[in-house]
Amino acid sequence: MFSQDDQHPGSREDEADGLRKIIHVDMDAFYASVEQRDDPSIRGLPVAVGGSSGRGVVAAASYEARKFGVRSAMPSSRAVRLCPDLVFRKPRFEVYREVSQQIRAIFLDYTPHVEPLSLDEAYLDVTADLKGIGSATRIAQEIRRRIKADTQLTASAGVSYNKFLAKLASDQNKPDGLCVIRPGEGAQFVAGLPVRRFHGVGPRGAEKMARLGIETGADLARKDLAFLRANFGSFAEYLFRAARGVDLRQVRADRPRKSVGGERTFFENIDDPVTLRETMDHIVDVVWERIERSGARGRTVTMKLRYADFQTLTRARSLHHFVADKAEFAVIGHALLEDHLPLPQPIRLMGLTLSALEQREEHARPAKDGQLSLL
Repeated sequence: MFSQDDQHPGSREDEADGLRKIIHVDMDAFYASVEQRDDPSIRGLPVAVGGSSGRGVVAAASYEARKFGVRSAMPSSRAVRLCPDLVFRKPRFEVYREVSQQIRAIFLDYTPHVEPLSLDEAYLDVTADLKGIGSATRIAQEIRRRIKADTQLTASAGVSYNKFLAKLASDQNKPDGLCVIRPGEGAQFVAGLPVRRFHGVGPRGAEKMARLGIETGADLARKDLAFLRANFGSFAEYLFRAARGVDLRQVRADRPRKSVGGERTFFENIDDPVTLRETMDHIVDVVWERIERSGARGRTVTMKLRYADFQTLTRARSLHHFVADKAEFAVIGHALLEDHLPLPQPIRLMGLTLSALEQREEHARPAKDGQLSLL
């Protein structure tokens, strides 16, 4: 953490702290691009992956669809209003995982230090690459070329000396682009960016910053740590460093999973207690199967309810011991639900999550071949 006595903000020494060779690879419109690859009839058309009716949500949008303002996490009904000719495809996650594994295998040819963020993006630390190439830029170029040759898909990449800058760089020249931020260039690059581009700064955070006169990285860098702590609490240290292009986080190939869960969105709002209990049983079945597959055990069970007016309620129960089995998981889930029956209004979504996780010993190490999914 930075303190008031740290080196002068924005100095070259600050930027060099933690200097590594980091690549961030991000597939371009991944799910939608896979669908266009596999169905030539929709290439060049605006495509959305997700449900097309009822409570459908866009999981991914092609670049053709994005030109109309269609974005992921947008209700499908709104997406159709923005783009009446939008083509919908149901998600095929088994296919996306297969492609993700192909891409992961390419990464592992260059470094064992791969930190997956999702099926379609990952950080790579190539400070000491397996092929002895020495240049992170050349490695990123090779990886992008091989991805295109093996999968017929394009990837964008950012190259820099820390994770924060590499991720910013990968967004800079999308799609099918490469951007390099060299040592000494980080603070200047960040200074010209809108704060909304900073990872972790959402729309509400950006609005709050705007009210405080913070629109760009340069504006943020002019604020001292005391000001940021007063206005952003524990997020202050991250913002202080980010405004100066500083990030000391390591690429972690064994990034621990924080939770395992699942949720269900209903086609019609429900408040009938019998239906709610049946839904909880279904969610317990699905989530416990995921828990067993992940090899995790945890102490905290959290229920999530989203009401018809989009207000979200979360309630958790933590134990002194690990949840013993599916039966105990179900008992806790139902107890959390019963505490809120009858509901004040119908709900549109229900979810259940197990957290405060620890890996069981037999699952503590990856498979010998190291071929882990990007999921």
